[in-house]
Amino acid sequence: MPDTATDPTSGSLMVNIFDGTRQLVRAGTQVLLRVRDGNQKELVNQYYAGPSIPLTGLPIYNNGGDNYTVVASSDGCNDAGFLPVKIFPHAWQSVDLLLLRSDADFNFRDALWPTLKQAHASFAALLAHGAADDNAAGDRYSQLMETQPASLASFFNLATAMSAINLPVGTPLDYIKEVIWDNTLEQDRFFGWADPKIIAQVKLATLQGEFAPELDPWIFHPSATSSWKQIQFGEANVQLTFHEGQTKQIDGTNCVMIEPDIDYYQDLGAHFLLEVVVNAVSHTLTDPKQVYVLRWIAGRHAGVPEFNPPYVIV
Repeated sequence: MPDTATDPTSGSLMVNIFDGTRQLVRAGTQVLLRVRDGNQKELVNQYYAGPSIPLTGLPIYNNGGDNYTVVASSDGCNDAGFLPVKIFPHAWQSVDLLLLRSDADFNFRDALWPTLKQAHASFAALLAHGAADDNAAGDRYSQLMETQPASLASFFNLATAMSAINLPVGTPLDYIKEVIWDNTLEQDRFFGWADPKIIAQVKLATLQGEFAPELDPWIFHPSATSSWKQIQFGEANVQLTFHEGQTKQIDGTNCVMIEPDIDYYQDLGAHFLLEVVVNAVSHTLTDPKQVYVLRWIAGRHAGVPEFNPPYVIV
């Protein structure tokens, strides 16, 4: 990385561009960068050669103007961006962005059933629960991969994200006993049966500032009785919704129905206007590819363990 600037009125930013395999794009890839400061003044709008692009001489205002927005584009790819990127004097800030090709698709080469059981045993065990035997579980899984790849990608997004959330005891994934397979594995959520102890754990995590309750959850989630959303990131947080009126006895535990999903936006108003309304008008669902991008970028910026579901997008 170049030497840091010594001018207290300006700062520096390194923009790193990755592809759908979560690897840096090849050297020389042309990337259009657009950078705005917190005053919405556009300071950069030009092409650079990736993967790592240094920007120097960015103004420091010592106020909200230092919260920058960075957007990257490349031919044949969807745009990606992040905000806010706080710029400081005498130090390099960095932001990692992930660009997906517009024609990219899911690749589960590292998630075939035998490999999944070895590399992601907890995911495989959850997907297998309730099947007659391992062969039946593998067949059911393979059919899901072939006929509903977006639903499988959504499950992996959620399982990966939930396994990284530390409740006072365990993670949310530890409390889910079984996935409900009958038409409930969708590209934006799944339904399952969970040990009701998870509800007390989420309430404790809420007191610790990890989650926030959603008021009147039945508006967006019919029959829901309670719901909490993770608030760690600005985008792509996990929401855990419970339907406590629906129960099932599993392995001696009277489980309640759980509905995990990931919204694009933390803010409820933005979620309604930019996601719920848009999806209703266009008759679409939240896209697991977009969740993949947003969650990966948010995690990289927050400095938490990398979001690494067992698939890539190529």
